[in-house]
Amino acid sequence: MSRFADVLARLTATIESRKGGDPAASYTAKLLADSSLAGKKLGEEAIETVIAATQGDKDALAAESGDLIYHWLVVLAAAGVSLDEVAAKLEAREGTSGLAEKANRSK
Repeated sequence: MSRFADVLARLTATIESRKGGDPAASYTAKLLADSSLAGKKLGEEAIETVIAATQGDKDALAAESGDLIYHWLVVLAAAGVSLDEVAAKLEAREGTSGLAEKANRSK
């Protein structure tokens, strides 16, 4: 397993363990309790990631990507969407041209 996959598995488990936790004691629990806040934070981190990418700052891009992935995982957990469900969607697209896949979505 890759280092990224190991970290992702640990982070996902940590997020799951915060479900139902005290929002005053845990930032993750706070986000999980307020899906609107979680979504806004995901959007904010996405913008910051784009800015870092367009500025060519590799260190900032890595840091902002970490923030983005964390908030994405929280949003998924809050919505009850598993990484396996996301993987199934990705697997369904394997071997399909990105242009063809996008064209099929608009039908």
